Amino acid sequence: MVNFDELLTLDGVAAAGEFTSDGKIIEYRSNTDIAKEIAEVSAQFCATVSMLFNTLAGAFTRFTKTPWVPQKVWSYSGGDWTVIIGGGGNTWVFVETAKADFNQLFKVLAYS
Repeated sequence: MVNFDELLTLDGVAAAGEFTSDGKIIEYRSNTDIAKEIAEVSAQFCATVSMLFNTLAGAFTRFTKTPWVPQKVWSYSGGDWTVIIGGGGNTWVFVETAKADFNQLFKVLAYS
């Protein structure tokens, strides 16, 4: 289980949340004024992309005989922000890209 209070103390983290596999927000916390509506849209986006990656990883595992499942962490970065998904595929963090320690974030999210 991911500790949101711990995530919010990491460099660059502005918000963290948890979502269901169908994109519903379970919980989120923020160091900034991220509205609940933004968290809800983020949960839908993250769940959709996670589902796509799970499908691709399963197929890639079968065809290449290399282990790509279970999913651990993925990220998308654009503009000044990055979203990182981990925690078993249902936890997200928004980070200011320039301030983030990605090694630390990936480690925390991959093994939580």
